[in-house]
Amino acid sequence: MFLDLTEDENLDPDTAVQMIEALGGGLQALDKPFLRELVNAFSVIAPEYSGEAQRLVRNLAHDFYLEEALAADDPVKLAELEAVRDAEEE
Repeated sequence: MFLDLTEDENLDPDTAVQMIEALGGGLQALDKPFLRELVNAFSVIAPEYSGEAQRLVRNLAHDFYLEEALAADDPVKLAELEAVRDAEEE
């Protein structure tokens, strides 16, 4: 949330992007049982925030492709997730 909600004059945008990419890679590398718990926790804790922060927490799993990371060994589930993302883009 800090990286997304901090104004550009307070945080270099290139640095923010690098940090977000590193965070995403770190999240996807977590062991799957823990990652599942973490993904499930986002929807539980999101209501504790308001406005843009709540939206960010609610969308963390989607924005960092965490469901895809969890489905890495399931080609059917991966195809379903890809179809959902394709539909969102249209």
